[in-house]
Amino acid sequence: RDSHYNSDPDSRARPPHRTKGCLFMNGGGLPWTRRRWRVPISVAMLAVLGGASLSIGAGAVSIEPGRVVVVLWQLLIGFVSPEPTQDVIILREIRLPRVRLAALAGGALATFGVRMQAVFRYPLADPALIGVATGCALGAVAVIVLGAGVLSGLTAAFSEIALPVAAFFGSLVTTIAIYLLSRREGVVDATGMLLAGIAVNAIAGAGIGLLTFLATDSQLRNLTFWSLGSLSAAGWGHVHVVAVASLILLMALPFLVKSLNALLLGDSEARHLGVDVERLKITLLILTSRSAVTVVATCGVVGFVGLIAPHFARLLVGPDHRAQLPLATLIGAGLMCFADTIARTAVAPAELPLGVLTALAGGPLFLWMLSRRRGASFHA
Repeated sequence: RDSHYNSDPDSRARPPHRTKGCLFMNGGGLPWTRRRWRVPISVAMLAVLGGASLSIGAGAVSIEPGRVVVVLWQLLIGFVSPEPTQDVIILREIRLPRVRLAALAGGALATFGVRMQAVFRYPLADPALIGVATGCALGAVAVIVLGAGVLSGLTAAFSEIALPVAAFFGSLVTTIAIYLLSRREGVVDATGMLLAGIAVNAIAGAGIGLLTFLATDSQLRNLTFWSLGSLSAAGWGHVHVVAVASLILLMALPFLVKSLNALLLGDSEARHLGVDVERLKITLLILTSRSAVTVVATCGVVGFVGLIAPHFARLLVGPDHRAQLPLATLIGAGLMCFADTIARTAVAPAELPLGVLTALAGGPLFLWMLSRRRGASFHA
């Protein structure tokens, strides 16, 4: 048989067969895969830029697209008018930071979803769904309600950091609790993780409800921000905080992509490939908690973005995190910008809660995707 194949002149010219989409391919398979990734990533990037440009002009005061382009160009080149007009003030101080914050927060939530689904190897893993975001909100709500009493001295001295620090510890505690409760004989059990997440989510929600009952009338408006989600208070300070946190996360992700791909094969297989699985999971969970606090502190609890965006990305480019992470980030940014546009235009001049819109849109969409992929493997 060997002599038969060697005598075939075409056999030497044909390259060996490679499985398309393989996670660890080398040589001739990699350029083909990268070409496949470029199309959806490029389309998603253009869609986010176009959607954000249209979103900047939409609102209670509508601004024409041509005027939006002129003002954005002036801001880009550093032109400052001594007497700015109303549309310039609206775009520069309200719309532009709000749209940027929506894109950054949506991309961060999508990245959270990708990492948590890889760590837990479960498609329903999401910061809001399994209780991480709710625990973060519980810490923030505790500072808001108890700040006038038990924590009055602390919040007076550290008013700028008391709330984000409490939110971080709330997120970190819930994440560690879910991780420990879902372990079975050293392996994270998907069913146990989901049940633990539901229980922790219920406990954190009950804590928020109790604090809401104890809150005064002046505190209830702030609590609505945390429980329903909103970008109405967005400013350049919030944009800078989320941008710095996202930049730190993006700098760390390239060093973790290969390890995330190895986790797709299972914990034991990843260990054989030289991955310290437990250290990787703890690192990712800490990064998720640290990053989640910035989003929840600026936007409140916004669900389903971190759940839907990774699924869309996985359907388009497959499970390889080299493509899935950037595409999911772009999809999450686009979804958040679209939801925020609807929130401030549907009942203008009033605003709809952002978290309510994402839940109303993401819930039925997720059920539809679940019905189409029933019985299919998560990593297929």
